[in-house]
Amino acid sequence: MVRTLILAGAVVLSAGLAHADEVIVGNWKTVAGDTAEIAPCSGGFCVTLKTGKFAGKKIGTLSGTGGTYTGEITDPANDKTYSGSGTVSGSSLKMKGCVLKVLCKSQTWTRL
Repeated sequence: MVRTLILAGAVVLSAGLAHADEVIVGNWKTVAGDTAEIAPCSGGFCVTLKTGKFAGKKIGTLSGTGGTYTGEITDPANDKTYSGSGTVSGSSLKMKGCVLKVLCKSQTWTRL
């Protein structure tokens, strides 16, 4: 009986952790009105534009869990890559890109 409860608890806990890692996964509407898809990829999550002028372009990689992520973000207009982060809060994703962690710009995306 005790072994069954421990096993059941481990299954529930691992399912909860897997879900927490994927809080950021999904389609997001960017400030420009484009759709960005965030999906699991090697080492974390890949950000790819699905619509708009740069559709099909991978613009970032992030890693993290539970709503807080760090990595790199690329500005598709000038093809420059910056230190980046993303924070999920409800149906909003605050994306932030920084040069030398001093000059930063941020945008808030909405879950589709």
